[in-house]
Amino acid sequence: MAQIDYFFATLSPYCYLAEQRLEEVAAKHGATINYKPFDLLTAFGRTGGTPPKDRHISRIEYRAQELPRQAKKLGLPFNLQPAHWPTNGAPAAYAFIAAQNAGGGDLGKLAHAIFRAVWAEEKDIAEDAVVRACLSEAGFDPELANSGLLEGAETYARNLEDAVEAGVFGAPFYIIDGQRFWGQDRIADVDAYLAGDL
Repeated sequence: MAQIDYFFATLSPYCYLAEQRLEEVAAKHGATINYKPFDLLTAFGRTGGTPPKDRHISRIEYRAQELPRQAKKLGLPFNLQPAHWPTNGAPAAYAFIAAQNAGGGDLGKLAHAIFRAVWAEEKDIAEDAVVRACLSEAGFDPELANSGLLEGAETYARNLEDAVEAGVFGAPFYIIDGQRFWGQDRIADVDAYLAGDL
């Protein structure tokens, strides 16, 4: 059975655009997903990337066109300038890790609820009530928002190290058998790889 290491950032608009298509592809091929939330901005600094606010104006302008265009293509509501971005994405990541450890719900649905809260619903994922609502929506105990914070922080930091070591430089990023796939627009390639076509 194939395993997909899925590196994602709770604040990434491209992770939001990925929806739950990765989960659909994994289910199609009987693959498992190893969810690894990580600190993308710190990874940028360690892998030659530049935070969005510090990019050249040509890149900023392109992003401003491309994100709404992709959202429209996918039929997703999208706000290019959400009220609560940037914010502290770590609390949502810690809660995700607690949910991952606890089990009992749908991790793909939880990830998408967090992304959607930022990019479509004008919610602040640094707020406890927002994280609790995302947990509930995905079938997890909302109390997980307040548990395992130390373990969550340790795992979050370890995921960053794993990401850098594995050659991850953006999000969403998928690794299968050492093969790397970057971006929401590479899910079709993940599908083809799992099918043996790539």
